[in-house]
Amino acid sequence: MPDQDTDQFDVVILGGGSGGYACALRAAELGMSVALVEKDKLGGTCLHRGCIPTKALLHAAEVADAARDSEHFGVKATLEGVDVPAVTKYREGVVGRLYKGLQGLVKSRKITYVEGTGRLADAHTVEVEGRRLSGRNVVLATGSYARTLPGLEIGGRIITSDGALALDHVPQKVVVLGGGVIGVEFASVWRSFGAEVTIVEALPRLVAAEDEAVSKAFERAYRKRGISFRTGVKFTGATQDDDGVTVSLENGDELRADLLLVAVGRGPVTEGLGYEDAGITVERGFVPTDERLRTGVENVYAVGDIVPGLQLAHRGFAHGIFVAEEIAGLDPAPVVDVEVPRVTYSEPEIASVGLTEAQAKEKYGDDNVATYEYNLGGNGKSQILGTAGFVKLVREKDGPVVGVHAVGARMGEQIGEGQLIVSWEAYPEDVASLVHAHPTQNESMGEAHLALAGKPLHSHA
Repeated sequence: MPDQDTDQFDVVILGGGSGGYACALRAAELGMSVALVEKDKLGGTCLHRGCIPTKALLHAAEVADAARDSEHFGVKATLEGVDVPAVTKYREGVVGRLYKGLQGLVKSRKITYVEGTGRLADAHTVEVEGRRLSGRNVVLATGSYARTLPGLEIGGRIITSDGALALDHVPQKVVVLGGGVIGVEFASVWRSFGAEVTIVEALPRLVAAEDEAVSKAFERAYRKRGISFRTGVKFTGATQDDDGVTVSLENGDELRADLLLVAVGRGPVTEGLGYEDAGITVERGFVPTDERLRTGVENVYAVGDIVPGLQLAHRGFAHGIFVAEEIAGLDPAPVVDVEVPRVTYSEPEIASVGLTEAQAKEKYGDDNVATYEYNLGGNGKSQILGTAGFVKLVREKDGPVVGVHAVGARMGEQIGEGQLIVSWEAYPEDVASLVHAHPTQNESMGEAHLALAGKPLHSHA
């Protein structure tokens, strides 16, 4: 029974983003009493400042491109401009409907939802503005924030993705610092809206975490779109005045723009939350766990972006469900990062799951890896859409497919099958025997596996 000072629950979750709310919903579904603590808005960064609003922006950008290129398809449409307040209204409408639905779900599952800034008082207690919530199990799900670089202060014309979403106009010239997922997505939006964009990336190529062949194709597509980029060069500083911002590079070059978007990744939100005082190990801000997401302190788990590895909403979501089922004694299968699909929602899109060619060769040896690239030029639906790109398969020689990588418009929609192929260790022959609907871009997955199985149909082996 709860005492006068502390409310008692089976599970107390600190953080109401993708990982936290997924854990709460599944735990309640399994019959546990649940408290969910969130300092901002239920749904966290993904729903309000990340995945959903940015992808709504990207869809608006796709519509702008479709209008601009309409005569290519025999349709005479006119792009008179981009009404940013109207785009914002559309975007916020999408977020609002999802937010309302999520609030309804949490209420219907009888989850105790607590608004306020929480901290870990001890290994079993979360304190929220004087209220103590005690749990037999505690789940840390405090998420991440938009990072910057040492000495680079955010403000004015120097913004992060949060500031980019708050803009009420399309800037004429933008420098994007960071050629990873967030950077190239915003570059894609602004270019579609008519801005002049330059990306600065210290690593040798854009989207450097992806397979090298995909990166190269992506760079070709961005050049064709008129998006400039400087790779392999480090940023050294930025100054701003009333008219713009000047970005300095290590090679002595200077870039002038209206805005500098800092897109150098996301950092874990763990500082000042009492984790270390409660015995939780924290390394560089992250909370290391074992494969079952245990922190090392009994009955305390961590999920999502604070756990080292991929920082993706759907990974956090899967973590949350896993922990709820682990607490319930269902012995769920661990969430393995290499089996988590990854999508960059730019134009063109990048979608991947599993090992890159380089990673596979490092694991199996150069002579024990086979690859195949199926060009979307041979795919009917891709020709209808007017997109270029390919599907690349990586397999262990005479073994299963260990990586699926794709670049091209809408290819993110194909990675669901790619995940099944990699996770279930399918052989090319297994997938080649499946029937893929015609004409769909999904056929490209079937054609690639047909070719890798030694029986190419619309391609050369």
